[in-house]
Amino acid sequence: MASKNKSRAGRTTSSLPAPRRSSKWIVLSTILAVIAVAYNVLDRMLDQFYIFTPQELHSLAQSAITKHPNNTRAVIDEIVSTLSESHGRTVNTNEEWIFNNAGGAMGSMYIIHASVTEYLIIFGTAVGTEGHTGRHTADDYFHILEGEQWAYKADALTKEVYPAGSVHHLVRGEVKQYSMPDTCWAMEYARGWIPPMLPFGFADTFFSTLDFPTLYHTVRITGREIIRNLLAGKF
Repeated sequence: MASKNKSRAGRTTSSLPAPRRSSKWIVLSTILAVIAVAYNVLDRMLDQFYIFTPQELHSLAQSAITKHPNNTRAVIDEIVSTLSESHGRTVNTNEEWIFNNAGGAMGSMYIIHASVTEYLIIFGTAVGTEGHTGRHTADDYFHILEGEQWAYKADALTKEVYPAGSVHHLVRGEVKQYSMPDTCWAMEYARGWIPPMLPFGFADTFFSTLDFPTLYHTVRITGREIIRNLLAGKF
């Protein structure tokens, strides 16, 4: 009789954790649902957070190229000076160049602006490069300042060619292979959710280059600019 009671007690005790596990899944599902709803709401509000427009930047790039033909140094100076006047402290005028390895491509960049919803950089190479664009949570506008950029989608049999003065729009969520066959410099503008793009820019450090000093400076400058803009009310 005692053994039967023990057996029943054992069965009763073993059944107790099940409701606890179930409640954990309910809590987790609720949290994920809240995050999804918040993301969708904020995603619809993205336009309210932007301070740049693709049209404004395209006009600026074309104007600078026209003013300073065959002088990329002067073109960059013109772009940064104009943006500093029009956008104030959201523009980083402290020119800090760092290498960037992402998607197999290598170049160098100068971060002009970085925030949660936008980044603006000068990116390019003096010797050429090619790689994977990445599949991103932001629209990416590549304003060519010098040289050419080539690109193609997986189902394309011919390449897209973007010369100086043109803009290559990589639509959010799309992916291409791209190439800068020789010297090429561009003003790259991304608008959307920037933080989810960062792992793409960091992964090559851990799985290929092991260039941790460059990673440190990338994180330092990017983080500094995002925090500085957040403190100024720029999301």
